[in-house]
Amino acid sequence: MRLILFGPPGAGKGTQANNIADKYATAHISTGDMLRAAVKNGTELGELAKSYMDKGELVPDSVVIGIIKDRIKESDAQKGFMLDGFPRTVGQAEALTQMLESEGVSIDAVVSIEVVDSEIIDRILERQKIEGREDDTEEVVKNRLKVYRDQTEPLKSYYDNQGVLKEVDGMGSIEEVFGRIDKVLQGI
Repeated sequence: MRLILFGPPGAGKGTQANNIADKYATAHISTGDMLRAAVKNGTELGELAKSYMDKGELVPDSVVIGIIKDRIKESDAQKGFMLDGFPRTVGQAEALTQMLESEGVSIDAVVSIEVVDSEIIDRILERQKIEGREDDTEEVVKNRLKVYRDQTEPLKSYYDNQGVLKEVDGMGSIEEVFGRIDKVLQGI
């Protein structure tokens, strides 16, 4: 099974990604983790990514796509993988689709965890109290939601047009949300 998991910040993607990876024995591919690993391992693409990261710049899509291409060839991803954190824009999705097609692979499902903004704000502010993360202020959260709505949410139309979008209600307990995701994935 080859999946993309996305949703707004605070929707529970990380938690649900771990649940999916555990149940379906699929490789959880986090682009942030991959970039850090490629840099640590000193790969050619890792060195290129590092040159951008050291300057505080975003790593170009072409570099990220190259790292994903290398990653999905690893043995643990041969039976399937789940992308978490990429793509974030329609342009990135188009580049990803082209790369996967060149490898003879396609995405089976895109799971979008849907949570209303007021709940997201409450969740993140609660996380801030527990973890003490200074970047989780209400103002910052509202801006992150705006960026998500402007840049990432259009992916829903892109993947809906491909017939692979699966929207899942992200309200409720971790177990309830995973139950909904699991039901969707069993239907693939």
